Amino acid sequence: MRHWLTLATLALIALIAWLTCTACSSAPVHRPDLAVVAPSEVLDFEALYGQNCAGCHGVEGSGGAAMALANPVFLAIADDAVIRRTASNGVPGTPMPAFAQSAGGMLTDKQIDAIVHGIRSWAKPGALAGQTPPPYTATAPGDLQRGTDAYRTYCSSCHGADGHGSNKASSIVNGSYLALVSDQQLRTIVIAGRPELDAPDWRGDVDGRPISAQEVSDVVAWLSSQRPKFPGQPYSNASMTSANGGSR
Repeated sequence: MRHWLTLATLALIALIAWLTCTACSSAPVHRPDLAVVAPSEVLDFEALYGQNCAGCHGVEGSGGAAMALANPVFLAIADDAVIRRTASNGVPGTPMPAFAQSAGGMLTDKQIDAIVHGIRSWAKPGALAGQTPPPYTATAPGDLQRGTDAYRTYCSSCHGADGHGSNKASSIVNGSYLALVSDQQLRTIVIAGRPELDAPDWRGDVDGRPISAQEVSDVVAWLSSQRPKFPGQPYSNASMTSANGGSR
């Protein structure tokens, strides 16, 4: 009997020891490499761009609802200060929001710098084959009358004589579109094009005749003149009656 009691006691001790070791082995282990990083400490460009920019500008800057940031012409005319200012403060009156904390956004200055440097890494030296594009910022105001002529020369073959589109390209005077883009954005697109949409840059509208800096300003003046003061207005009486459920 004593022999069996001894065996039972030893078995119980062994079971307790096993349970204790199991509990120890399953206890949380501190792993510095698995520490949670605060959102404000994330400096990885791919993570920051994916979370804040890719939704509009496309994966790896390929373009989407907004223009491609990896466009080599855009990167040739927009310096780091331009990219940083736009990322930090956004573009008022357009869907481009401010991302810097100093402007009401969520990103720190270091995170903005990481985005700027990452976008700059997409630049392709030599992509312009030695040609000099018009400057990012206009050096002189555009002229509406000259802009009408410049539009007909450089843009009408795709966007139609009056800008309302053709079988080659969509309307460029659509009120909703113009209400969502600034004059600077229009200028940037005229110069850099939108290759992701088969829209040429400043060299490709007319063979052998790149559009000049002044003509870019003039075209932008013409486009800006088409922007409605109140997008979507005025509503007709018939549409208002229908929207209100009929006459009362």
